[in-house]
Parts: sequence; structure tokens; C-alpha cells
Amino acid sequence: MRFDKIEFTAAYGTSKQLPPSKEAEIVFSGRSNVGKSSLINKVFNRKNLARVSSMPGKTITVNFFKGDGVYFVDLPGYGYAKREQSEKKRWAELMEGYFHSGRNIALVIQLIDMRHAPSADDMMMLNFLRECEIPFMIALTKCDKLNKTETEKRRAELAEELKDYADITKVEFSAVKGTGVEDMKAAMVSALK
Repeated sequence: MRFDKIEFTAAYGTSKQLPPSKEAEIVFSGRSNVGKSSLINKVFNRKNLARVSSMPGKTITVNFFKGDGVYFVDLPGYGYAKREQSEKKRWAELMEGYFHSGRNIALVIQLIDMRHAPSADDMMMLNFLRECEIPFMIALTKCDKLNKTETEKRRAELAEELKDYADITKVEFSAVKGTGVEDMKAAMVSALK
């Protein structure tokens, strides 16, 4: 698969707008401000493929990117507390509509900030993916923000925090240093076989 051949195709704000799933889809999911856009830009070696913002909750649509025989899907982040109730409701409807519309999901890359314990929303998402038997992996983002001692401590804590997901592939990722990029690409290629 060519990671240099990708382009933004469309953004959808409601589940009714979602197009039928014709090709395999690799999905990026995670809470607001976990680094989804930065990860997408790094993996595809593009500066502005996905818009990066320091403000959480910027991605409010399901964004589709056409790749080499595959679609990459950037889901809006969850867990942003300052969102209006109506906006949270729209987000829930959009996510439910996406995941329950018979899509050809090859892999969900579930992003979790390595510096912190997974949130209740993160755990709910992991449980949902497992219950629905959707293939997924975990990208532990922002690993470059930890020193060696902190990294070792978080690895031990994560082993306990994610003990129910011991069998799931986990990749430590840094959009700044490029840590984990090749592992992410390999997991995507493998998921499409």
C-alpha cells in the first residue's frame, strides 16, 4: 500500500449523509485533543492533510480520505466537556450511525494519550469495539512528552489499566519524533490482507 497516495474526499455531519461503504476502511478514533490529526499527518507524511488544532473538539464531522484501495476515516473526538448538549447528541448519533451501518471496517486505530490513564470514555470505546468484534489496535500518543522514568512507570500502569486488552496490539506513538510510524503502517497493511 502506498502511504503517499491519499487525498481528502468528503466530510459528513450526520449519519444520513454517510456514503455506502464500498472499500475497506481504516478508522482513527479517540477523545478530543488526543492527537488524531497529528497522527494522520505523520503517518501519511503530509503537513495539513488533517487539520491540527490546540483547541479540543475541532473535528466535528466524519472525514474521509481516499487512499490506495482503502478509505481512511477520521472520527470526531469524544469527551469534550464544553460541548453543547445538542452537539453531544449529534455526535452520539453520528458515531452510532457510522458503526452500525454495515461498514467494511478493516481496522480501528484507537488513540489513547500515553501520559494519562485511559478515560471512562476511552474504556467505553474499547469495550464497544470488542463487543462489536471490530478489529482494533491502540496507539499510545504523545509518548515523546514522557522522560525515560515516566515512560517505564506509564508502561507498567498501562499494563494494569488495559489488562483486559493484553492481546491487543499497542504502539507508542509520537507525531513529533516519528516513533511508532512504521509499526502503524505495518498494522494497517496487515489489516488489509
